[in-house]
Amino acid sequence: MALKIRLSRGGSKKRPFYKIVVAEALSPRDGKFIERLGSYNPMVAKDHAERMVLNVERAKYWISKGAQPTLRVAKMLSSDGLVKAPVIREQPIKSGSSTRSSSSRGSSTRSSSTRSSSRRG
Repeated sequence: MALKIRLSRGGSKKRPFYKIVVAEALSPRDGKFIERLGSYNPMVAKDHAERMVLNVERAKYWISKGAQPTLRVAKMLSSDGLVKAPVIREQPIKSGSSTRSSSSRGSSTRSSSTRSSSRRG
């Protein structure tokens, strides 16, 4: 059972409010969770005390049991010193574009002599 520490959205339209929860990796975002660790309210000022409320002891416990925080939660937990700060890039790295050359897109990997010899019987 893979565990994740992630955000579960609540609140109304255009007024988000998130619960920081421990849940199974395959469960839905707003679905069943194991334990609620705290809350995150992005609508209040950044220096406000209620912007992020977290039970640090329980977060340490779940991390010690193998729960993996998502990128956003890891960024939040790194401010408390619980995990190492993740690298979040402004522009994601394109996958596969550097390993694939443009000249090999249309050509076949087999030679013509191999094709003709395989047809003969």
